[in-house]
Amino acid sequence: MAGEIPDLVALERTGTGKGAARQARRAGMVPGIVFGGESDPLPIQIPFNKLLTQLRAGRFKSTLFNLKVEGHDDVRVICRDVQRDVVKDLPTHLDLMRLHRNSKINLFIPVEFLNEEEAPGIKKGGVLTVVRPEVELMVTAGDIPEKLTVDLTGLNVGDTVTISAIELPAGTKATIDRDFVIANISAPSGLRSSENEADDEGAEGEVAAEE
Repeated sequence: MAGEIPDLVALERTGTGKGAARQARRAGMVPGIVFGGESDPLPIQIPFNKLLTQLRAGRFKSTLFNLKVEGHDDVRVICRDVQRDVVKDLPTHLDLMRLHRNSKINLFIPVEFLNEEEAPGIKKGGVLTVVRPEVELMVTAGDIPEKLTVDLTGLNVGDTVTISAIELPAGTKATIDRDFVIANISAPSGLRSSENEADDEGAEGEVAAEE
C-alpha cells in the first residue's frame, strides 16, 4: 500500500451554477465538483494559491489524493479535469472523481535501487544511470504499491535493467507496452575516454594505411 497519500483540503461550496462559481473565484477560491461513487455530487472550492502550487508541482491528474472536506468523511479522489482561463492559463474549475477500492487508475510509482555494493560494475567504478526514477502503472486504488524495487546484485558495466526485470505487484501493469529501460550501469568516464581515444587512433591508422 502506498506509504503516503497526499491530502487535498477543500471547503464545501454553497450554491451551484455560474453565479456561485464566479462568487467563489472573487473570494480567491477555485470551484469544483466531486462526483462518482454512491454519493451525490459535492460542490467544493479550494484556495486558488494552494491549488496552483499543486498544479505546478506536476502530475496533478495522475496523483491519488485524500480529499478532506469539513463535515464529510475523507475520500480518495483523482482529478479528471482542470478547466483553465484561455488567456491566463490559470485554473478556473476542477472535477474530482471518487474512487472505490477496486477502481483502476494510472499512477506514477517511485523506483528504489538496492544492493549497489553487490554490483560488480559499480565496484569497478561504473555509474548507475537512472533513466526512470518513477514508472507509470495501472493500479488498483485499494492496493497501491509504495514503490518498485530493483536488485542490482550481479550487474556489470553495460548491463541494463528493463521493466520486465521488475516483479510488479499483483493486479498492476505498466502503461507502456514495450519493455522500456529503467536504468543501466555505464562505464566510468575515464574508461569511456580511453576507449574513444583508442577508437580514434585506430581510425587514424586505417586512414594512414589507405594513403
